[in-house]
Amino acid sequence: MPRVKGGTVTRKRRNRVLKLAKGYFGSKHRLYRVANQQVMKSLNYAYRDRRQKKRDFRRLWITRINAAARVNGMSYSTLMHGLKVAGIDVNRKMLADLAVTDAAAFAKFAETAKKSLSK
Repeated sequence: MPRVKGGTVTRKRRNRVLKLAKGYFGSKHRLYRVANQQVMKSLNYAYRDRRQKKRDFRRLWITRINAAARVNGMSYSTLMHGLKVAGIDVNRKMLADLAVTDAAAFAKFAETAKKSLSK
């Protein structure tokens, strides 16, 4: 079986990895083996954190809604339950935005939730 010199294909593959590793510290952007390990780890983090980001934002929205709900004299859970009973279907992202930008509109939502719970 003849010997194969895989020069151009191997170089192209290695350069692709080193290009992905651009900006990494030290040997992680210079040496192929170390760069390849770091690129694989980085792609793993990217995959994981695309899902984690959704959780982080939901936590942030809930924190903001809770703070605004307490200003209006109720907790997050009672507000959400009151809105559900009242038949108001608004997502947490929009509620959190209202809590930050338009306190008066959020107060109306809180009032509606209170009224629906007192019935």
